[in-house]
Amino acid sequence: METSREQGLTRHAALVATFTALGVSMAPFTWFFFLGTKAFPGQHFINALAGVILGPYWASLAALMVGAMRNILGIGTIFAFPGGIPGALIVGLAYELTKRFRNRLLRYSAALLEPVGTVVIGASASLLILAPLVGWKPLLVSVERYGVLLALWTLWGGWAISSVSGSVLGYVVLLGLDRAGVLVRMGRH
Repeated sequence: METSREQGLTRHAALVATFTALGVSMAPFTWFFFLGTKAFPGQHFINALAGVILGPYWASLAALMVGAMRNILGIGTIFAFPGGIPGALIVGLAYELTKRFRNRLLRYSAALLEPVGTVVIGASASLLILAPLVGWKPLLVSVERYGVLLALWTLWGGWAISSVSGSVLGYVVLLGLDRAGVLVRMGRH
């Protein structure tokens, strides 16, 4: 007989696998090139859902797994990691802070903070730390040509297109799941 803790771990692991499979299955169809990266709105959709449903650490694990699988399959770049993991972490942390609010619309709006992690943290780390470390020419050329500030704003803009669209879709789906009673049954109400 499994204990409650073991059941919780099993449920979380199963949901991480489900979110990973969903993210990987969407990846070949919903990504676009941007400054040598492969922006993927589906990752941000997954981050929005997983951050609310699983919490920050399990959602970050799902983002890590989607990024790893995209790289293995050749439909991602090394930037999938800083482009995905911080967004999942921020959504999960924001939901933990807002889950006591009575208004469910406000609680689930934590999903809309995904771009803070992806765009501000992830894109900045990608341009300022990761690109120089791995010698990623498209980003390094943009820094040489336009300067750090303009290159950063450009990268933020492109990643925001991906991140905002994915997180808004995730928020809408969360509202639908809430209306259908799914989140109550999952204990995330």
